[in-house]
Amino acid sequence: MLLPTSLVGSYPQPDWLIDRAKLAGRFPPRVRATELWRVAPDWLEQAMDDATLLAIRDQERAGLDIITDGEMRRESYSNRFATALEGVDLDNPGMALDRSGEPNPVPRVTGRIRRRHAVEVRDVQFLRAHTDRTIKITVPGPFTMAQQAQNDFYGDEAEMAHDYAVAVNAEIRDLFAAGADIVQIDEPYMQARPEKARAYGVDALATALDGIEGRTALHICFGYAALIHERPEGYSFLPELADSAVKEVSIETAQSHLDCSVLETLPGKTIILGVLDLSTHEIETPETVAGRIRRALPHVAPERIIVAPDCGLKYLPREVAYGKMAAMAKGAAIVRAELEAKAAMAAAAGVPVG
Repeated sequence: MLLPTSLVGSYPQPDWLIDRAKLAGRFPPRVRATELWRVAPDWLEQAMDDATLLAIRDQERAGLDIITDGEMRRESYSNRFATALEGVDLDNPGMALDRSGEPNPVPRVTGRIRRRHAVEVRDVQFLRAHTDRTIKITVPGPFTMAQQAQNDFYGDEAEMAHDYAVAVNAEIRDLFAAGADIVQIDEPYMQARPEKARAYGVDALATALDGIEGRTALHICFGYAALIHERPEGYSFLPELADSAVKEVSIETAQSHLDCSVLETLPGKTIILGVLDLSTHEIETPETVAGRIRRALPHVAPERIIVAPDCGLKYLPREVAYGKMAAMAKGAAIVRAELEAKAAMAAAAGVPVG
């Protein structure tokens, strides 16, 4: 179908599952932050399952076409996977600067990074068992994890990023085998640190995708709007992805008022088009969303657009997130109907469309 809709990944976790005030009052955790969970360890997995079901049903009820697990089981998008790897000293965290420039506790790498076991396979299996729609799962990218670590082992960061990429590659293979339709790699630090991303981040991405035949996506953004308030007018790292093996690229356009001509630098890629401004609790009207989609159409064919929020919905109140999500689906439906009507008129007149 034209203009399918999807979350980038996360959806707000219920207050009964996680202490949302504590979550919002700190930087996204890079090490484990088990103190955030409100449910006792013996019952936590069951509670996470229930929260995941709520996230799935909200997405279906809002009319989304591609369903995620809402990342209900995660304290942040990256720390669950990053802290499950061999080579990390979990008892003695390190320190690194967050993209805001502030220090944040991070995994301290004291040995070679290796994946001990699959981390998110059950997440995919649970998601697949509870929806018949297309499903997407997200994993943190190797470059971003390398930036969110204190390196006390490797001779250089490039070598560390490579080993993170090998671990991600193994995880992606298992996620597709478990039933994922789409696997998205989250690489926000490619935008935050473009020079390092050019130096070795692209190579790490290539390693992460080596031999992967399934449908892959890459999320690159300006950071959570709830935490990073200043938005640049354009991307510092984007055309570099044109030759990568990733099939879809997630780009935020709403809050940054992005000049959508930049989409022309990614020929052949499907664009996951961010059309929800997450810096405000105001719920967009469907027509506002439709207008943001129309802005992209001169620069990318509608067949290559997936409609999505700018970033994860994790920090929004759930009722706001749901309202924005439902408006997004309705806005996509408006533009889809316009395009289908135009195509039907052209076909009736014998005029080629495009």
